[in-house]
Order: sequence, then structure tokens, then C-alpha cells
Amino acid sequence: MPLETDSRAANLVARLSKGQLDALLLVDQHLSSKEIAVELGISPHTVDQRIRGALQVLEVERRAHAARMVGQVHGPYQRLIHQTPHIESGDSKGQPDEAVGLQIRHADRAGRAGDLGVITEQRPGASWSFLPLPFATRSRPRNEMSVGLRLVWILLIAMGATLSAGMYLAGLESLARMLGH
Repeated sequence: MPLETDSRAANLVARLSKGQLDALLLVDQHLSSKEIAVELGISPHTVDQRIRGALQVLEVERRAHAARMVGQVHGPYQRLIHQTPHIESGDSKGQPDEAVGLQIRHADRAGRAGDLGVITEQRPGASWSFLPLPFATRSRPRNEMSVGLRLVWILLIAMGATLSAGMYLAGLESLARMLGH
């Protein structure tokens, strides 16, 4: 990209609002409007409005082109750094146990809270927790499953559908026998 075009793109990107920038940086990460809405805590409609406004400001027609422009000027979107769920146990004279439990529950994304044995709402104690659910949950708002896990879910759903169809046909056959046909 020539220097003139770089400076022109930088000038156009500088005219964007913070909301438009955030949305386009996530578009550059190949997120859909729904995924961006979850990430930013806004509605998908608001995301689409911000992107439409940004397209007008940047004088482009496609959101991917606008996202590339913003990505070149601002660099990739950096998410918040995950902090460890471990909280040092010390003298908590000024803080009752309930407040400590609340802090741990919100800080802990791994499912268990240190030595207290508190099971958090993000990951209930399930025996098959190694297999994440194929839909959005509170703890996993975006689909970040590997290709292998996606294939496992496809196979499980196909097997379930086959079993259901077989049971339906067996029920129809039993009903036909009961009616004497």
C-alpha cells in the first residue's frame, strides 16, 4: 500500500467512534455480528448499526474491507488478559467469607474455586465436562471448539437422530400390530 493511501486510511479510521473501532476489530477476527454483540455486551442490531456507520465513514462497501483497514492501522484486537483463579489466602479480617466466595466465583473460569470446593455457575459439576456443549452458554459465548470436537458432536447428533427414527418406526410397527393390520 502506498504511503498516501496509508495516511488516507489512517485519517479515515481516526474519524471512527470507539464503538465502531471495537466492532471492526472483532470483524477482523472473523466474528459474526452475534458473536461481536456477546463480546461487547450489546445487541446484534447495534453491532450492525455501528458497522454500517463505519462503512460510510471509511467510504467502503464491505465490512471485511473496513475491518482490514482498521486492522492495518490499529493492529489486531487484544482481549483482556485472563487472570488466574487463585486468590492468596491471608488475613481477611475485614472481609467476610461470603465476599471472598463471591470474588472467587467470579474470578474462577476453570470450574472449581481453589480449596473451598465451590462449584461455580460457569461449569456445573458434570461427569462429561470434557465435551463442551455445541451451543453458546454463559461461560462460552462463542464457539471455540476444535474441528475434532465439532465432528464428535455431528456424529453424536447423527446417532441420536438414527436411534430416534428407529424407535419411532418400532412404535409405529407396534401400533399397527395392536390394531390388527
